[in-house]
Amino acid sequence: MQLQIRNLNKVYANGVKALNDINLTLSKGMFGLLGPNGAGKSTLMRTIAALQDPDSGSIQLGDIDVIHQKNELRKVLGYLPQDFGFYPKVSGLDLLNHFAVLKGITSKAERKQIVDALLNQTNLYEARKRNVSEYSGGMRQRFGIAQALLGNPKLVIVDEPTAGLDPMERNRFHNILSEIGEQVIVILSTHIVDDVKTLCNQMVVMNNGTILLEGTPAQTVASLQGRIWRQAISKEQLNDYKGRLKVISHYISEGKMMIHVLSDDKPEDGFERTDATLEDVYFSTIAKN
Repeated sequence: MQLQIRNLNKVYANGVKALNDINLTLSKGMFGLLGPNGAGKSTLMRTIAALQDPDSGSIQLGDIDVIHQKNELRKVLGYLPQDFGFYPKVSGLDLLNHFAVLKGITSKAERKQIVDALLNQTNLYEARKRNVSEYSGGMRQRFGIAQALLGNPKLVIVDEPTAGLDPMERNRFHNILSEIGEQVIVILSTHIVDDVKTLCNQMVVMNNGTILLEGTPAQTVASLQGRIWRQAISKEQLNDYKGRLKVISHYISEGKMMIHVLSDDKPEDGFERTDATLEDVYFSTIAKN
């Protein structure tokens, strides 16, 4: 099954062009949608999830016309939005059971089997009788994935799933997503480059409603190898370097300001060549835009 997006456009009432002629073809596996806040990622996710209509264009999941067959899509969709709400005084077990009923799993025996399996898969079985309001941020995100997997979806959408999670919870979440991606199409929308580098076999960089770059993480990094240079500078020198060179990023390392410059040749004395990373791909693509 493939997800095909063709000529998708969306302009909001305030004039913001959130989607600008988006064209994508996605197959089984993890797909990374990378971009800064306000890039249009959430608009694209909501449109694919049939929560809002585009102004023009089409979305096809297998033989389902997403825009005109919303109910058919919802039967095979798992969705974890950026802000996942929950009932405060309901246990994880009862709430997931409730969502299973809403998903159409009416057999009590079948529902118990599915709910228990999902709680085990997301490592929440021991905490199943605790109220969801008592869960940590990472536990809530794992619960969100559990509800997204009800009904054996063919397409799973997760929007900024690891924002605010500590490293251990991010690692747990990565393991769950990686396992899911072996079976279905998973769209991971994020501004965290490491999530895409760790999980995704295909990716795009998006900004201002437009897809700027598409490929595999390895391909995009290879395109910059030998062209990234770095140097330690003082903070006061940053604007001067930005005025003269293609500075794609700057950061503090061991108390020093480090800059990365994109150049085919050595920019100036003092610079050393460094291995390109997916962060360099991301920052250079956004800077070019």
